Amino acid sequence: MSIQARRERERAERERLIVTAAREMAEADGWEAVTTRRLAERVEYSQPVLYSHFKGKDAIMAAVAVEGFADLAAEMRAARESASAPEQALADVAAAYIAFAERRPALYDAMFNQSVSLPFATPDAPPALHAGFDELRQVVRPVAEDDEVDLLAEVLWSGLHGLVTLTRGGRLPREHHEQRLALLLRRLARWGDTSQVSG
Repeated sequence: MSIQARRERERAERERLIVTAAREMAEADGWEAVTTRRLAERVEYSQPVLYSHFKGKDAIMAAVAVEGFADLAAEMRAARESASAPEQALADVAAAYIAFAERRPALYDAMFNQSVSLPFATPDAPPALHAGFDELRQVVRPVAEDDEVDLLAEVLWSGLHGLVTLTRGGRLPREHHEQRLALLLRRLARWGDTSQVSG
C-alpha cells in the first residue's frame, strides 16, 4: 500500500470514528451536548485535528445525517422487498420508517429537524438522500394511478414525519398512533380514488 493510500485510509478511519462518536453522544445526551471540545476528548484527538476533518459541529451533524439516510434507506428497502403485495409494502415501509425514528431519535433529528447544510430535493443531494426518497417513491408507485409519484411520495413522507414529530412532542396522544397510521395508509392506498376528498 502506498503512503498516500495509507494516509487516505487513516483519514477515513478518523472521520468514521468522529461521526460514530457524535452519533453515540447525541443518542445518549442530545445534540446540545455534542460540542467539538467534548467530541475531541471522546475520540482522543485535538480540536485542530477535528477541524481538519470537519468545519465544525454542523458539518459533523451533516455527516451523521447522511449516514442516517443510508441506514433508513436500507431498512425501508428491506421492508419493501420482503412484502408480498403493494399494500403490504406500503404498510411495512411506513412501519420501518416510524420504527427507525423511534429507535434512533437523535439520528432522526439530525436528518430532519436540525439545521444541516445538506441540499434536499436537488440533483446535488448526496446519494443516500436520493436512496431514501427513492424507497418512498417505489412503495407509492403501485398505488399512484394518475397521481404524480414524486408528489405522492412527498405526501407519504410528510405524513410519516408529522406523525413521528407530533407524537414524540406530545402533541398527539401515543395511544392512537396505530389508528392514525392505518388511516393515513388506507387513504394513500385508495389506488387514486379521490372522489371522497373534499376540495
